[in-house]
Amino acid sequence: MQRLRVGDEVIVTSGNNKGRRGRIKQLRADRVVIEGVNLIKRHMKATPNQPGGILEVEAPIHASNVMLIDPETDKPTRVRAQVEDGKKVRVAVKSGKEIAEPVKS
Repeated sequence: MQRLRVGDEVIVTSGNNKGRRGRIKQLRADRVVIEGVNLIKRHMKATPNQPGGILEVEAPIHASNVMLIDPETDKPTRVRAQVEDGKKVRVAVKSGKEIAEPVKS
């Protein structure tokens, strides 16, 4: 079971972006892309559909450098998987409360 899902609110725990919060935009193997965090400049060549130029895009961060925000306490927490009523659910270690599935947009 994945501890992080697209749409979860997380905080960066180490690196240049330490302390910044955001929602997970994309999951890539052992890395996550977070909205508005770890921005880099990318030089894009012009195409018929899109003008070229220098764009700021989010770069992936290793999943071990982010922690899920506990919805109950609004603080970073580790995540545990528990079986409740025959289904696996994510549980916040700090508060012991079940973490709801993020809203898909």
